[in-house]
Amino acid sequence: MLRMSHRGGPRETSPVYATMPSSPVITLEGVSKCFQSTTALHNVSVTIPPGQFVAIIGCSGAGKTTLLHCLSRTTRVTAGSIRFGTSDLTSLHGESLRQHRARVGMIYQQFNLVKRLHVCDNVLIGRLPHLRGMAWWLALGRYFPAAQRHIALRCLEHVGLLDRAWQRTDTLSGGEQQRVAIAKVLAQQPQVILADEPVASLDVMNGALVLETLRRVASETGLTVIATLHHVEYARRYADRVLGLRAGELVFDGCSHALTDATLRNLFSEAPEPSEPPASTATPDMTWVASSCM
Repeated sequence: MLRMSHRGGPRETSPVYATMPSSPVITLEGVSKCFQSTTALHNVSVTIPPGQFVAIIGCSGAGKTTLLHCLSRTTRVTAGSIRFGTSDLTSLHGESLRQHRARVGMIYQQFNLVKRLHVCDNVLIGRLPHLRGMAWWLALGRYFPAAQRHIALRCLEHVGLLDRAWQRTDTLSGGEQQRVAIAKVLAQQPQVILADEPVASLDVMNGALVLETLRRVASETGLTVIATLHHVEYARRYADRVLGLRAGELVFDGCSHALTDATLRNLFSEAPEPSEPPASTATPDMTWVASSCM
């Protein structure tokens, strides 16, 4: 429950997941994507039910980011189809395409925040797709009605940063800023969250906090979260399901517990070099870092 009322914010509210739209079933059938003579994805087929935290792993250039771009429809597939529920992304254009992109929350390695703004104001940027007319123009001047700030504070509470709401964003640590970015995406009220290397620029402790937050978002809100990760041990520890790409092909699709060392050797063609474990509970023989393929 919210425990602050600064700038007219409410003192009590329902959990953030009470307002989240449900995620659709995501279906990829024979998806391929070519860039001139380069094949980034080849015949990828997978079905993702709502509420899963899915990690996509593979060497650099395996097609991980391209797959996210196809899901957000910032790029169009060369062959095959992607469906969100009954909506076929290949047929979207104009307003229907804009609506789809507004329903997809994107989290990036670089936090995409306005550092000089207060934390709450950054989260409120996620509300812009829901505003129309004069309300949208007023929001550009950083005027948001109390109901909108209510939503932003609720999202900050969900990621554990309610007490940072009125700090300048550039006073936060990298991990805290990434959690603000997650709160901004939650304020957008998306149907699915896509994260492209969300912890690549963070240290071990902050990376673990961010991934724990994303896992909790999936489990508590029922939103599907799909994240590309270089650190394989993170995928093993936090993901419900792992998709392994090699040279654009899907070569592994299973639960994180099935991601054995033998599977990783096949996925990366050779055993990645061991690194420091992401947490003290990790054992050396279970620690892999896919970034060794970069």
